[in-house]
Amino acid sequence: MKDLTVYKTIEITGTSASSIEEALNQGIKRANRSVKNMSWFQLIETRGNIVKGKVHHWQVTMKIGFALVDADEK
Repeated sequence: MKDLTVYKTIEITGTSASSIEEALNQGIKRANRSVKNMSWFQLIETRGNIVKGKVHHWQVTMKIGFALVDADEK
C-alpha cells in the first residue's frame, strides 16, 4: 500500500502596491524559489496601509502547504 502524503506548512506575507491578488501572487512566486512541492494556500490575514485617504500598500499573510518527500525521492 502506498503511503499517504504528509504536508508541512509555512506562513509568509506577500506585498503589493497594486492589489490583494498581486500580493498573494508575489508571495507564492517568491516562496517557489526555495520551497518545493507546494500544493495549496490558505489566506490568514489581509491588511494594508493608507496614505492621504487612499490604499497605499497591501499585505497578505498566507499559509502554504507543501508535500514532504524522502531524500531518495528528490
